[in-house]
Amino acid sequence: MAKSWPNLELRKSPAPATGKLLAATCLVLVGFFWFVMTLGIAEERFISPAILPSPGEVIGAIPNLLFERNLGQSIAATLGRVLAGFSLALIVGVPFGVLAASWRTLEAFLKPIVIPMSNVPVAALIPLTILWFGIGESQKIMFIFVAAVPFVFATAAASILAVPDRYVDTARTLGASDRQIVLKVLVPTALPEMFRGLRGLFGLSFGYIMLAELINAPHGLGAMLNISQRRGLTEHIFLILAIIGLIAWAIDHGLEFLERKLFPYKVR
Repeated sequence: MAKSWPNLELRKSPAPATGKLLAATCLVLVGFFWFVMTLGIAEERFISPAILPSPGEVIGAIPNLLFERNLGQSIAATLGRVLAGFSLALIVGVPFGVLAASWRTLEAFLKPIVIPMSNVPVAALIPLTILWFGIGESQKIMFIFVAAVPFVFATAAASILAVPDRYVDTARTLGASDRQIVLKVLVPTALPEMFRGLRGLFGLSFGYIMLAELINAPHGLGAMLNISQRRGLTEHIFLILAIIGLIAWAIDHGLEFLERKLFPYKVR
């Protein structure tokens, strides 16, 4: 039987050190090809700087973006909108999801609302939220809420339904009431999986806000992208995209750290 290459075994993760080395190699290669493709003066480049600015030009745009265009204020505005909208989605979606998965009659009752909302394209919700909430700050927050709440509901319900029936049967044998089974068996057992699912949804919500900030947003990363595109500031677009990626990475790793602390017995 032919041997497979080291670290290329089917469905096997590489060692942590190897994984970090591979990730670093990928970034170095991307940076190298980016540098080569944008080398030289603008008129002689293989790719026009209007399409792909050089790494130096992108880095050189940092002071302008930071001080003249109030990058910090835009980051704070974007994060505030996402946190507010997603928190509302958690307050509504998680309890209803838990109740619907615990009493399937409620799930059948809510299904005609939840399923269509889950399948509506996110961009189509912008005209609806403008109609309901105007074009001010509340529209941005409620857009995140309306876009995220059906998925929060579905994630909470799926986590409860994934709890094995033997836990419920054992609790009934010990004389637990339905309320006690939900609060002391189903919810605690489902929390690790629920947290992991909601962690992914928060990342999606961070992407959704870019759409909402295209409409009458004085500040925000999405608004900065829109203005940069209209002004032809390509280096600003690349820099803002990099910042968005770094913020999303930091948020996800922060939530992963919190998950490990809250559920050390369940984290894979």
